[in-house]
Amino acid sequence: MDGWDDEQVDQRSCLICGDRATGLHYGIVSCEGCKGFFKRSICNKRIYRCSRDKKCQMSRKQRNRCQYCRLLKCLKMGMNRKAIREDGMPGGRNKSIGPVQISHDEIERIMSGQEFKEDIGLPEHTWSNNGDSDHGSPGNASISEGNQPSPVSTLSSGRSVELNNCSAAYGDQYAGTQISAHYQFLPQLIGYAAQSGLLLPPARGLYPQTHTLITQLLEAEDMTPLNTPMLIEEGYHVTQVELFALLCRLADELLFRQVWWAKRLPFYSEFSVEDHTHLLGSSWQELILLASLTIHSPQINTDLTNITSQYTPSSREIQGFSEESMEVMEKMIYLFRKFQQLKVSNEEYVCMKVINYFNQDISGLACPAQLDQLNKRYWYVCQDLTEYKHPQQPKRFPELMMCLPEIRCIAGKMVNVPLEHLPLLFKAVLHSCRTNQNHLRANSAPLPTSGCSPDN
Repeated sequence: MDGWDDEQVDQRSCLICGDRATGLHYGIVSCEGCKGFFKRSICNKRIYRCSRDKKCQMSRKQRNRCQYCRLLKCLKMGMNRKAIREDGMPGGRNKSIGPVQISHDEIERIMSGQEFKEDIGLPEHTWSNNGDSDHGSPGNASISEGNQPSPVSTLSSGRSVELNNCSAAYGDQYAGTQISAHYQFLPQLIGYAAQSGLLLPPARGLYPQTHTLITQLLEAEDMTPLNTPMLIEEGYHVTQVELFALLCRLADELLFRQVWWAKRLPFYSEFSVEDHTHLLGSSWQELILLASLTIHSPQINTDLTNITSQYTPSSREIQGFSEESMEVMEKMIYLFRKFQQLKVSNEEYVCMKVINYFNQDISGLACPAQLDQLNKRYWYVCQDLTEYKHPQQPKRFPELMMCLPEIRCIAGKMVNVPLEHLPLLFKAVLHSCRTNQNHLRANSAPLPTSGCSPDN
């Protein structure tokens, strides 16, 4: 994810202000303006004050109005201050460092300046809100405003674990499990071994709690094939109405499965029905999309794709396809291809699902603190799983977590897509995914060999 081409950059938005992103800066997708602001704020140990309620809106045009809320959002979104070079020069200190999740108390220490005082023993200095701006930042002048839905679900406060650097807090908070010394410093050892040629430490096992919790989640999930009939006679012409009706039936079945899943969760009885209703009501679209991208992907990419291929949209339907629908289509194609590349396992899927379920920024919950603790637990479980299963992919866990705000963004935009556009939308997305799959298979197919050896 560190190496982006121009086409990929143009399709992404800054997670802080919604401006055009220029790459991964200090662990997250961001623009040059927010990258520079975060670096200046941390290097200069600046302390800001908010004159409102500390909930100021962040957008390209408004980001300079409140530096306090801008820095607060940088921290909540996962910007990693440890990735900043101590000398303040350009370039990250460690390219392998990813997004970081820190606790609410640690964020408060940074925002109040307490952490700076503890580090250097100097008195606190207060900076006004107009002490830092980035007018004229590269690439920010001609970009249209538009706040992307905030992935506060995935990168929110209250988590004290770094995505690529397991901190000591992990051992204290993760079900009381002690962490072996080599695991705490695994990222540094990987980097050192790559330079020195040393071997990595022996592979470790999963923590016992991880195996237990994942087993419980797997038992709660219905991974059987979808029951909605998706068979069609060869040569049959599918109409727009028929395809739309099929999509509705699939959505109904998938929604029913999410309700059934929520009732089978191991902690279901610990919360009120009202809390579960709020959480499910806020996340059902995202849960359906996540399931379609993972456990039901083979069936959708074959059976449903075969049916959509028998649907031919009229010129009127194509001409009436809105820009909003086009944007959703492009984002869905990107996400489908991303999941095809990641090949998410069932274990990773159930972890991502429950993390997304708890990451709903809604009010009125009876036990928000308890929900947040559960969220932390499964966050750690997912990290432990991916690092154990994929030790050669140190960035896999942050890549999985960064898919969740993408899913939330698409789910939020789907509500604005006219219903009559859905058949064409899904036809285009599935056709593109099938084409991409065929291309990947063709490139991975073994080359034909001749009877001669290479030396001949």
